Amino acid sequence: MPGQDRLAILEVVADEVRGCPKCELARGRTHAVPGEGNPNARIMFIGEAPGHHEDQQGKPFVGNSGQFLTTLIEKAGLKREDVFITNIVKCRPPSNRDPLPDEIDICTSNYLERQIEAIDPEVIVTLGRFSMSRYFPGERISKIHGQAKMVGGRLIVPMYHPAAALHQGNLRSTLEDDFGKLPRMLAEQDKRRESEAEKKRSATQGTLF
Repeated sequence: MPGQDRLAILEVVADEVRGCPKCELARGRTHAVPGEGNPNARIMFIGEAPGHHEDQQGKPFVGNSGQFLTTLIEKAGLKREDVFITNIVKCRPPSNRDPLPDEIDICTSNYLERQIEAIDPEVIVTLGRFSMSRYFPGERISKIHGQAKMVGGRLIVPMYHPAAALHQGNLRSTLEDDFGKLPRMLAEQDKRRESEAEKKRSATQGTLF
């Protein structure tokens, strides 16, 4: 999909998110937080829900955990503007409580799935247990963090939420190590893509002769 088309779809989704009345979270928000980043991103980060600072600014990961996320992205040899960052729910739950199943379902089916389809990232990094559960139901993040799984040609990588490392200092190095694997994962995706392209070329040449 051309980059302009991706951007247009993401802007439509963002406008819908900002005016969304579909669940109770809309009643208490200051600003909805659609997400932001590169529409052509190879990596998409999906967190859990906006917090206080995100609710105030309408942007994802702008508080202390957001600053740490930016540091982690840079440690992985990337820039924040290279990736796309969003949450599994787009409005702040009251008192930062956990998002409820119906809230997750509404946001996922109406907005998140459309964002993923538009961007079509090669790697999705889930941050925290709620976004992890979308791809790893019944798993524990302490058991599978940093372990990628291929789903439909895309790598899904579960990681701790950056906020967890702010509360538990021992998780900081764990997150840094997990983020350090991302360049290798992208390189492996490049090799897979090249291999698939070579197979298609070979198959085409075979039909010509």
